[in-house]
Amino acid sequence: MKTTLFSFSALALLGILIIGGGVAMSDSDRESSHEDDDRWEHLQRRSTGVALTTSPLYQEECGSCHMAYPAGLLPVSSWRRIMANLDDHFGDNAELDAQAATQISDYLADNAADMSKYRRSKQMMSAIRQSGEQAPMRITENAYFKREHDELSARVIKQSGAASLSHCNACHQRAKQGSFNEHEIWIKGLGRYDD
Repeated sequence: MKTTLFSFSALALLGILIIGGGVAMSDSDRESSHEDDDRWEHLQRRSTGVALTTSPLYQEECGSCHMAYPAGLLPVSSWRRIMANLDDHFGDNAELDAQAATQISDYLADNAADMSKYRRSKQMMSAIRQSGEQAPMRITENAYFKREHDELSARVIKQSGAASLSHCNACHQRAKQGSFNEHEIWIKGLGRYDD
């Protein structure tokens, strides 16, 4: 009888330790997950890029004519105005069916610069606020963008193969991945660009 009672007590204690340990592990995992989220958020703020473009519909529809610009380069108000005027999209007709237009517009608004934690997006928004002007319709009209590109001559832009500064991926090798790090700039005929 003592052996049975001891075995039962030992099993009960073992069960408590296993269950208790499992709860402790879950709490630990939960804390670790929050720490990972905090680290990721910190990296986003320090990043020299913007959030990666993740909408296949946006990439397909808009990327068929030009680079599918990361949503974090313009604020919600700019994207809404752009999407509302697709029949005259910077001189071209880029109209979409209503469902596609709504989905793309919602994606852009949800991921716009004023919704982003990425540092480059925050810098774009800061420049808009400081200028006191209406949010631009073009990324190249943003004061931050202008300041970052003011040293580029027309000759350098032409040599890059870009028709204008709106062709980000002509120099920013990882622009399609949302990275605009100055150490990743490569200009055709000049090589790595260092300002």
